[in-house]
Amino acid sequence: MTSDEPGGRIHSTDPFAVPDQEKSAVRRMRGRLAAPVTLWTTAGPAGLTVSSMLVADGEPGRVLGLIDEESDFWDAMEASGRFAVTVLTATDRQLADRFAGLMPAPGGLFANGEWHETDYGPVPAHAHTWAGCRLDAHRPYGWALLVEAVVEIVAAGPDPAPPLIHYRGRYHQPSTRSAQ
Repeated sequence: MTSDEPGGRIHSTDPFAVPDQEKSAVRRMRGRLAAPVTLWTTAGPAGLTVSSMLVADGEPGRVLGLIDEESDFWDAMEASGRFAVTVLTATDRQLADRFAGLMPAPGGLFANGEWHETDYGPVPAHAHTWAGCRLDAHRPYGWALLVEAVVEIVAAGPDPAPPLIHYRGRYHQPSTRSAQ
């Protein structure tokens, strides 16, 4: 794929990808599970694409995620104690790649697109579904940092587009056809 093809990527594959035969069995298993693609942002501003996460309903609702503890995002989120989680859709592939460090970000991660400032961090202006979270706990977990947070606010706009999914190293979008 060239830079002027859809997605704007220079390479047809991720040049940083580890070949399957060099991945641990656990990593290969994880790659066979579909994962949501979300954008986590915080004051600073800083952000990170996160797909290793889940939302637990309850009083209060909670978000758990695995992030890179050496990321600029973690430093900024730990300092602010708050962050926003945005559910990404198929139109957000370049945004996901930019915040994952797979696509150049001239001028910085937030230089492109319009952003809505919130008490939790910037949220893409076009986003219909996002949550404002308060950091509750964190600890090393495998090769990552397990972040636990309380959901303080949820914005769920009109019926959203299907979410962006990461599966086997690629983005996928669920079919918009209703189940029979």
